[in-house]
Amino acid sequence: MHGVGGATPEEMLGDPRVRRITGDDTAACYRRTEDADAEARPDDYRGEPVREAYCWSNLTSGNSARALWLILVPFMVANLAHWMRPAAPQEHKAQRIYDVLVRILALTLTVLLAAAACEVALDLTAWQCAGTAACVDGKSWLGFLSPANSGWWSTPGRRLALASMLPLLVIGFLWWLSHRTWSAYESASPPPRDPGTSRDTPADQRTVLSLHGFWYGRRLVARLRAAHTTAGVLTIAAALRIATAKLDRRAAEGGLLAVSGQMLTAVLVLLAAVTVVIVWRTARSEAAPDDQSDRLIVRALPYVSLGVLAVVAVHTAWSRPGAHSSGPLPGTAAFGGIAVFQSVVVLALAVAAWFLQRAAGGAARSALNGMGGPAVALLACAVGGVLSGGVAERFADWMDGDASPGQANAPIPGPPVLLSWQASVLPALLVVVVVVAVLAAVRILVVRRQVATDVPGLYDPRERPDERRTLRIAGTIARAGLTDAAPVLVAAIAAVTLVLGAGAVAGAWLTGLAPGRATEGASPVVHAAAETAEALGSWLMSAGVILLLTMGRRAYRDHSARRTIGILWDVGTFWPRAAHPFAPPCYAERAVPDLTWRMATWTERFDGRLVISGHSQGSVLAAAAVWQLDLVTRSRVALLTYGSPLERLYGRWFPAYFGPSVLAGLHREMDDWRNLWRFTDPIGGPVRLATEDGCTVDQGPLRDPLAFGRTLQDPLPAQILGHGDYQSDPAFDAVRAELIARIGPAIPLQRPRPAQGSSGRSSA
Repeated sequence: MHGVGGATPEEMLGDPRVRRITGDDTAACYRRTEDADAEARPDDYRGEPVREAYCWSNLTSGNSARALWLILVPFMVANLAHWMRPAAPQEHKAQRIYDVLVRILALTLTVLLAAAACEVALDLTAWQCAGTAACVDGKSWLGFLSPANSGWWSTPGRRLALASMLPLLVIGFLWWLSHRTWSAYESASPPPRDPGTSRDTPADQRTVLSLHGFWYGRRLVARLRAAHTTAGVLTIAAALRIATAKLDRRAAEGGLLAVSGQMLTAVLVLLAAVTVVIVWRTARSEAAPDDQSDRLIVRALPYVSLGVLAVVAVHTAWSRPGAHSSGPLPGTAAFGGIAVFQSVVVLALAVAAWFLQRAAGGAARSALNGMGGPAVALLACAVGGVLSGGVAERFADWMDGDASPGQANAPIPGPPVLLSWQASVLPALLVVVVVVAVLAAVRILVVRRQVATDVPGLYDPRERPDERRTLRIAGTIARAGLTDAAPVLVAAIAAVTLVLGAGAVAGAWLTGLAPGRATEGASPVVHAAAETAEALGSWLMSAGVILLLTMGRRAYRDHSARRTIGILWDVGTFWPRAAHPFAPPCYAERAVPDLTWRMATWTERFDGRLVISGHSQGSVLAAAAVWQLDLVTRSRVALLTYGSPLERLYGRWFPAYFGPSVLAGLHREMDDWRNLWRFTDPIGGPVRLATEDGCTVDQGPLRDPLAFGRTLQDPLPAQILGHGDYQSDPAFDAVRAELIARIGPAIPLQRPRPAQGSSGRSSA
């Protein structure tokens, strides 16, 4: 099993001639051509294992469409928060509260995205620019919307109705992308399992990752997709209703329009309440695959919301004599309401996580003492806000030309004031990041100096000391250790983001002006600092969006760039979509059943034993697949991991699923387990398992580099390997040989086919 970044089967098997044994172009098992029929020639493999490689890199970096996943980063981060809960008992009351809060927070991200699209299309384009002659001048594509032309589309309501198509296309694109990946990932049925047999794990010993329906989220993702699509469509409809409500109240002959508008508002509120209830009541079914269809009301909800949006659009486009657009679009204050609501939900999530951490006994190695989920959820909201504000700010700058939005010379008022305040706090957040980076650099220097005194003792004392070589090895070890300090960085950024975000909302609500204009009466220093922060923050927001689009364009055209971006998805999309259906799909819902099915059928058919070895993220997939095996098959499997983040990253950030007790239970039920690790590895580390029989799971730390200086065997300086090429270490072959010797012959005699009516299963 390869790890992050992927590898070809030829590289994994060390042979240019390989043959696919099972699978497809997306993910498959391969063997060397000469080993393809090894089971038919058992005498040729006495004492020798048959190597087989599982390649899954195309699940995350295969075709060019995966470049579009870059716009889904906030959704992916919010989905991670669902899985970062403390390791409390499943029956604890706070578990349900934690689930609901994460799903509600994820729903607000969809609303924020739809609101940002409405801000660009409805407010900045149709309401502000199209209604201002100075802004329309030079933009021929907006000429037919200008009131100066007195065309059919020139009234404010019709301009808004036409512009609503753009945010609707955004929501439709997300629905299509989610449905497309859903049909390829979550809809892949897991391997069949005979329930109730002696091969199943006892109910009181089952972990969540061993449940048969854990990697099958078909119904859950479909239900959440319907709810989030409805929420996005209702956001567009609400923007249209708010824009025309004020016009209807002022119009002398607008009685019928006002009454019908109130009825439409009531329908929107009712549909929004139904959507929230669906999200509230949705929960994962993990004990068994949930193959049932959703109720008609859930499946029909997106189509009903589209129908209501069409009626609202017609109502908005209805002629209103004397109507005109001036200033910002009514309802833009909703951005502040969304930000405040998200902050409240994050704080409530922190309270729920605190109770779960107490129930878990306060696991010492849990990231941020159990607060990893709330911190990551807050960062998801921050990233969503930055992307939304960056798009609006960049678009407003383009529409204004050389003028500055919100200033006296600007042809249009520009985006909401809150977005300017949020942009203004970005430089302060950047300063905090720089300070943390400087502290990290100082830590590297201190640790390097401490480690440098111990490095020569790891090698042959007859070798001549080399100070530069020693410092380079010590520096690599010090930099690799920064991974363990990552929670400090996340905590600092999350805390500062919460404080600065609250300050931005307060500043926008109290002043109603952008920071530059709000400080015009203050001292010159304060005013200059506010204007600088506003301009620099707007630039940073816009630069972030442009960088994201540039990376996506490059990844769409360049396969190597797609593999680089795929590394991000390898880590971020391992978990199923339990909170946000528009997040990138979970590749493990394809990879884990593939591996489980291959191991179960091969061991069952040939009564065989196997060693499954995994590097980096491949070790996480390997462990997850072994958990899905029944007890008898699991006892025939030995696990070899190297460069593994199972405890260092997953155990700390996802303690409920990879905590010490869970990993210890996996080791008890397997034949054996060995884990190789290095001090120079920034990702992998020890799994820290204490076993009753005295066997040591962790084998390390391995020496890296293998030789300190030049030797007769290595005339050139040995490379510092870090996270890669564990197979080149002699310890790898020794440990693998030990595991193979423990589990017995690799290729036993082929078993006869079972008689008709027989289950074909061997006895334990």
